[in-house]
Amino acid sequence: MPYEWVKQIDTASENSGAVSASGDGIIAELHLWPYRSLPKRGFATFIAITCAIIALPLIAMLGSPILWGLLPFIVLTVGGVWWAIQRSYNDGSILEQLVLRRELVQLTRQNPRGSDQNWDANPYWVDLQLHPTDGPVENYITLRGNDREVELGAFLTVEERETLFGELQQVLVAVRSYASRNP
Repeated sequence: MPYEWVKQIDTASENSGAVSASGDGIIAELHLWPYRSLPKRGFATFIAITCAIIALPLIAMLGSPILWGLLPFIVLTVGGVWWAIQRSYNDGSILEQLVLRRELVQLTRQNPRGSDQNWDANPYWVDLQLHPTDGPVENYITLRGNDREVELGAFLTVEERETLFGELQQVLVAVRSYASRNP
């Protein structure tokens, strides 16, 4: 799954349901990122295979002036494929970080180009919603607080958003109960 709970909720015991925060006050932390179907090693392999396939017909042209006429187009083709895949890869370098503290919920979205986007609110007033059909994607997750509504994990699959919503509900309940017991 392209999300990971970097810091899980620490529970005192399974029966009590008590939660403890670390020294930095973070109760839970979640990182989300888009799925990558082509890792860096696969990218290099794809470019190498593309070059090999394009070079096969050129072997017959070695020593011919026609080779020099075709070569710029071949270089442009491989360069264009390289640029397009690299651009797509860089566009997918989004990282969303959700940090839950006793007194604050923070969401930071690191965009590939442009500045970071930040949102924070008191966990007691945060409203977590799952929009099954009303959002831009199915099972759209939003957080509302401080008079602002933000999306979370719009790049995840429908099933992943559904699972994440359930996990976030449990974590928010635990954070709220921790905050009310430990003012």
